[in-house]
Amino acid sequence: MTHQSNSEQRRPRIRVAVFACIAIIAIVVDQLTKWVAQTRLADGESIVVIPGLLRFTLVHNPGASLGMGSNMTWLIALLAVVACAVLLMLGLRTRSMAWTVFLALAFAGAFGNLIDRVVHADGFLNGRVVDCLDYGWSVGNVADVFLMVAGVGIVVLILCNVPFRGHGDAEAANGKDGGTC
Repeated sequence: MTHQSNSEQRRPRIRVAVFACIAIIAIVVDQLTKWVAQTRLADGESIVVIPGLLRFTLVHNPGASLGMGSNMTWLIALLAVVACAVLLMLGLRTRSMAWTVFLALAFAGAFGNLIDRVVHADGFLNGRVVDCLDYGWSVGNVADVFLMVAGVGIVVLILCNVPFRGHGDAEAANGKDGGTC
C-alpha cells in the first residue's frame, strides 16, 4: 500500500474546489442575466446594446440551438440531465486543471439551461430556455456562451494533446498539464 503526501491528497480537492467555484459562479451569472431579462423585457421586446451587433431580446425557446427540436423538449431535457451527470463525473476524474476549467464551464452551461427547462415547464420535461442575447442571426443566453467557450477549449486541449489524466505526480506538482501547445 502506498501513502500519499498531503500535497498529493490536496490536489484533487483543489480541482474539485475550482470546478465547484467556476460552476457555481457561472450558473449564478447565467440565471441572473435571465432574471434581469425576464423582469425588464416583455416577450419579443428588444433593447439595442451594440448597434448592429448585440441586442437584448427576450425569447422563451422550447428547442435547442437555433430553435431546433422544439417539439422534442423532453428529449433535450433528458440529454441535458445525462450531460450534466457525465460532465460532473469527468470533472471529478481529471487530473488536469485545464480540463477541470472547461468541464466546469460546460457543466454550468448545461445545468443553467436545464434549470430553465425545469422552472419554465408546462408539464414533465417540456420547459423552455430563457434566451436574451440577440446577435441578429440567433438569440441565446449566457449558458450558451459558456457551452461554446467550453467546446472550443476542449477542442484546443485535444489538439494540443493535453492529457485528461495527466502524466504523473512530477508534472502535476509543477502545475503543468503536459500538453504540446
